[in-house]
Amino acid sequence: EAVDVFCENIAFSPAQARQVFEAARANGLAVKIHAEQLSNQHGAELAASFGALSADHIEHLDDAGIAAMAAAGTVAVLLPGAFYFTRDTTLPPIAALRAAGVPLALATDSNPGTSPLTSPLLAMNMGATLFRLTVDECIAGFTREAARALGHGERIGRLAVGMDCDLAIWDIDAPADLVYRIGFNPLHARVVRGQPDLPASWSNT
Repeated sequence: EAVDVFCENIAFSPAQARQVFEAARANGLAVKIHAEQLSNQHGAELAASFGALSADHIEHLDDAGIAAMAAAGTVAVLLPGAFYFTRDTTLPPIAALRAAGVPLALATDSNPGTSPLTSPLLAMNMGATLFRLTVDECIAGFTREAARALGHGERIGRLAVGMDCDLAIWDIDAPADLVYRIGFNPLHARVVRGQPDLPASWSNT
């Protein structure tokens, strides 16, 4: 569905990323990028010029990159697990992204090298504690905005008439519990594409 490039001083150069994006566009594929994690290579700005679905990491994103992403509707995917595990100290420009109206998504970036994180709940907690995101931003970042980053915002990520019915039922007192509490899994049941995935105790109810 999409081609993703890691544009960085240890990976693809901007010129190489452009070649990949041009080939993707010629073959009708959407583009995404991991960029500005370690340095500012202007990868997010380049990706936005191709109408990229998302730009991930972006700790070193500058004002030009923010403006380009805002104009293109490119989603900023924040990866606090990688930030934590690599002991980074440069925070993404959250306030500037908010001010520009750039959508903010969250992800685990699960990989064995720089982010061995598999828990969306812990990633939301890190988003709040490390990146100062609000509870609403964290939850939207793993639902509505995550769907936009995948290019499927028209059918998943929200509870609305006509959209795929994917939902989780949580045993919590308030939505903030999902972001606040660490090391627990309050998942009670799921509905996947309209089909219930329920505990055995629900079978006769």
